[in-house]
Amino acid sequence: MSAVVERGGGGQPARVFHSGFVAVLGRPNVGKSTLVNRLVGRKVSIVSDHPQTTRRRISGVVSGDGFQIVLLDLPGFQRPFDSLTVRMQATVDATVKEVDGALVMLAADEALGGGDRFIAKAVLEARAPFVAVLNKVDAVSDGVAAARHADAEALFGAGRVRAVSALRGDGVGGVADDLVALLPEGPEYFPADAVSDQPLELLVAELIREQALRLTRDEVPHSVAVQVESICERRDKPLVEIAADLIVEYESQKAILIGKGGRTIKRLGSDARREIEAVVGAQVFLALRVKVRRRWRRDDASVERLL
Repeated sequence: MSAVVERGGGGQPARVFHSGFVAVLGRPNVGKSTLVNRLVGRKVSIVSDHPQTTRRRISGVVSGDGFQIVLLDLPGFQRPFDSLTVRMQATVDATVKEVDGALVMLAADEALGGGDRFIAKAVLEARAPFVAVLNKVDAVSDGVAAARHADAEALFGAGRVRAVSALRGDGVGGVADDLVALLPEGPEYFPADAVSDQPLELLVAELIREQALRLTRDEVPHSVAVQVESICERRDKPLVEIAADLIVEYESQKAILIGKGGRTIKRLGSDARREIEAVVGAQVFLALRVKVRRRWRRDDASVERLL
């Protein structure tokens, strides 16, 4: 990348601008999306304690005085087992090859495992600049946090790992400083007030899926997808009308999402509507349907359409 140097008053060169794309890497459920949202200052990625919550690459933009970090929130590293997870891992593999740096995350509430070591090996062998973060230190005792931190530094090097709580925000400012320090000189890729490049219909679909994950727990999550059919802003009143389909693989999952007397789908719609209203800044009418597409996760065409 070439430096962007603008002339200031009196013909003096202005300060060089630093920017770049940073892949956010880690095993599933280490808190990548929570940290991205915290750094951006807005929700750009949905959050859940279920693995496979993040299914596509999502950009979160952090702009400041003289810098712009474009965080690429990625699916967690995993062994692919169907068309969906093959595509998810392909997204990770392709992104890692084209970024300016990496933000590698580990979780203090779990012992370091083979997945963490695999990611560390890949990052170190790539010789790309990186920041390593041990997240969820608020979820364990000080002794456990210290032990996990020592294990992480054994992987990445002494003094190379920052302990944080993305949920509470502890230590996150230091992560931002570390990321700015690794950025190359470059242009402003997005307007200073931008937070993401995610189309509205995809963000709406993700916010709806987030509530489905929250309400159905272990019964449906991996099988649910959301397809937004329409978003229409009314001209006669400040109202946005949205129609969306929740897609599952089996009739039994459809029954769970709808719930007895329609209670689950009504609550899901109400909770998702509030999240969407916070994004669009207007009242929302949300119409939801639940459809069955058998074994959609194993069908390439369905994955292409729904991911």
